[in-house]
Amino acid sequence: MTGSTFLAPVCKMKNFNNLFIELTAKNCNQRCKHCYIDFPLNKNVKDFISIDLIKNALNQTKNEHIQCIYLTGAEPMTHPDFNSILRLCLKRTNVCIFTNGTFINEKKARFLKRVQDESSNEIIFKLSIDHFDEIKNDEIRNRGAYRIVLNAIKSLAKYQFNPILCITNYYNEPKELLLNEFKNICKKQGFDAQDCNITINQINGKAQDIKNDRIENLDCEFGRCLTAKGIYTCPFLANDHRGRCGSEFSDFSRHNTLETSFCSNCIKNKKPYFGIDFELFT
Repeated sequence: MTGSTFLAPVCKMKNFNNLFIELTAKNCNQRCKHCYIDFPLNKNVKDFISIDLIKNALNQTKNEHIQCIYLTGAEPMTHPDFNSILRLCLKRTNVCIFTNGTFINEKKARFLKRVQDESSNEIIFKLSIDHFDEIKNDEIRNRGAYRIVLNAIKSLAKYQFNPILCITNYYNEPKELLLNEFKNICKKQGFDAQDCNITINQINGKAQDIKNDRIENLDCEFGRCLTAKGIYTCPFLANDHRGRCGSEFSDFSRHNTLETSFCSNCIKNKKPYFGIDFELFT
């Protein structure tokens, strides 16, 4: 009898360009069908990371060439000290906010524009929206989610922000269809979206699909994720023992094993799932 053993490939970190900070692991006002987070029934989990942990991480990574700090969640804008954390991170480099748009209206966009103008760095927004049809989108995400994001796009565009739409291709639609439809939607909101403003991600990867010869442009090659519980390879594996890299940035692993379905998703994407390719915006 013969058998085969799956040997998961090892990924080596090439450059530390992206610092992901999970502001909250479970606090979110939406329950999306495709979300990788296992939410409890209680919607009011208070698991916010402390500012002291963030300050310590920024100090320990001061010699790294970090191009962008990504504020992730669940929903990062639920953090009670969100504005202070944003200002703190902007002192270091550009900041990207992953959000469902709930907390962004014209007043908030105007405030965020003032915060950006106080700094020499840029605030970037990644807005979650999954379909150009309102009913189909809200079926996945939450009732009213579609109109919330459109209002966020309109408010951010008014103050010259350049948001990125993050689409999870839940219905497996053709990419060109999604691009064209979302460009039309953005145009109606006063925002002239380009291809670089729309990211389309695939899901439903399987760990056994991972092949050594197809590994490239992974988030774990260029970044690490800080959580309240330690350092992890990426936001997908935040607080998952399979992605743990250490307790703090004074001593963390720059190698990780690609062994999960999330890793397969990233490999199939053939581009960073969370990180931004800034060359597309130049």
